[in-house]
Amino acid sequence: MNAREFLEILHVAEKLKDTPRHCTTSKGRTESVAEHSWRISLMAMLLRHEFPEVNIDKVVDMCLIHDLGECFTGDIPTFVKTDSDRKVEDDLLSKWVKAMPQEVSADISALYREMDEQKTPEAKLYKSLDKLEALIQHNESPLKTWSENEYDLNMKYAFDTVAYSEWLTGLREEILKDTINKIETEKELCNNKQ
Repeated sequence: MNAREFLEILHVAEKLKDTPRHCTTSKGRTESVAEHSWRISLMAMLLRHEFPEVNIDKVVDMCLIHDLGECFTGDIPTFVKTDSDRKVEDDLLSKWVKAMPQEVSADISALYREMDEQKTPEAKLYKSLDKLEALIQHNESPLKTWSENEYDLNMKYAFDTVAYSEWLTGLREEILKDTINKIETEKELCNNKQ
């Protein structure tokens, strides 16, 4: 890959810095897709010793690239994203990846195949972290920014995805405790103001 090809890839990926996600930060600012990808990458790196049998470097790679398709379509929340939306995103992403230098295209394509198949420990861990990070971020964001369906999502979402791992199931249960505490605390504060 030459320097120009490298820069062109970075220029497209930079769009994720300005691509808003559905969720907000703890201060109520809309987060970007890049921020979400950074944090699930950090989560993976921090779990290196909890999952010694997993190639964490590969998981970090998966986390870094998992939402690159949103450079072209923007973020569509999981609870409204349709199969048609997924197809458009996948087609645009595939076209872009195929246009990259051959060695980079091959590496990224192989990662996406593995991520889609969800058969390897690396793919399962990446998918779990992707979903769990969204729940953690919702717990950190002000309750007033939640849509009505997110109360139910934060109570039930991702338990099936993490069921293969005792450690991740324990993390999901801790996230649920945070959700319940957040809802009860913020509703109590609201009632005390009235």
